[in-house]
Amino acid sequence: MTVETKLPKVGTTIFSVMSHLALQHKAVNLGQGFPDFEPPPALRDALSRAMANGLNQYAPGIGTAALREQIALKTERLYGHKVSPDSDITVTSGATEALFAAIAGVVRAGEEVIVFDPAYDSYEPAIELQGARAVHIPLTVPSFSIDWQRVRDAITPRTRMILINSPHNPSGAVLSAKDLDELAAIVRDTGIVVLSDEVYEHIVYDGAAHESVLRHPELAARSIVVSSFGKTYHCTGWKVGYAVAPTKLSAELRKVHQYLTFCTFHPAQVAFAEFLASTPEHYLELPAFYQAKRDRFRSLLAPSRLKLLDVPGGYFQLVDYSDIHNQGDIAFCEWLVKEGGVAAIPLTPFYEKAPGTHLVRLCFAKSDATMDAAAERLCKL
Repeated sequence: MTVETKLPKVGTTIFSVMSHLALQHKAVNLGQGFPDFEPPPALRDALSRAMANGLNQYAPGIGTAALREQIALKTERLYGHKVSPDSDITVTSGATEALFAAIAGVVRAGEEVIVFDPAYDSYEPAIELQGARAVHIPLTVPSFSIDWQRVRDAITPRTRMILINSPHNPSGAVLSAKDLDELAAIVRDTGIVVLSDEVYEHIVYDGAAHESVLRHPELAARSIVVSSFGKTYHCTGWKVGYAVAPTKLSAELRKVHQYLTFCTFHPAQVAFAEFLASTPEHYLELPAFYQAKRDRFRSLLAPSRLKLLDVPGGYFQLVDYSDIHNQGDIAFCEWLVKEGGVAAIPLTPFYEKAPGTHLVRLCFAKSDATMDAAAERLCKL
């Protein structure tokens, strides 16, 4: 039987490829973006209690009431935006599911979605599966800022959605309040929906505030905002995220969600609701927690031949390796894991067209021991 693929450009993700190579070559894995330390003990204890108390069957499809209420309180507390826990919040099986459900629920065949390169690799497949087209606009290197005039020039009658990501993966760039004003002016008086990937919302540095679209009333009225418990609480394997959106957009997202995963890991939802209520300081302290890791990692790499780009947010460090090799970033990452003993992520897979830069991504959401081991090897290159 001949099978015609619906995603001809999609193979195994670069994250899986590099993690496999890291395991094969016993390399220090700074590639895939997950912490190698544990979630807060109180959160793990709450999960265990939920399981012991028999909460091991289906949760409500849109999320437990207690968790949605805590998300609503947090959203108003942080961003001054009041939402209904019943109609405007949907708990999902990770942020990736929320992104897919948002795109599938809103974008129709023949329409266009503007994305910014380097773009997270799940965006375009989700768009293409709807029979729509991703319109790629490259960010300005090395600041990875958005050229808003290029966005204006890319708008057509077919533009259905603009997908933004701040703090940005892989660069760590963050959008400013002025950026959100520019975006609002572009989508005003149109039918364009904004999908805002904000999974690193609590990891912003140097005293800066995260400029969520939920802070901007005009954008909040036409946006779906995606967040991640896994990124915030160091438990990416639990796969719990959520989407905040106006009632009519939430309804469309939920139509897809109910047939995609229907519901999300019940004990974890109970644990997150309990932990949010008892320990709100965790996410408030996260910027300082990761800034210490960022600064430590940068100091460890200072003696190396790698050039370090600025990191305003997120937990990735971009480095320029041009003083070490002149080969492309994919080839360099393959060489690095085999010969240098460190796994990194190239930027080319995040682009529609190879950027021709010599930049790779290193994750510093790691223990001191992991960072020490990786830095020792990187400083020898």
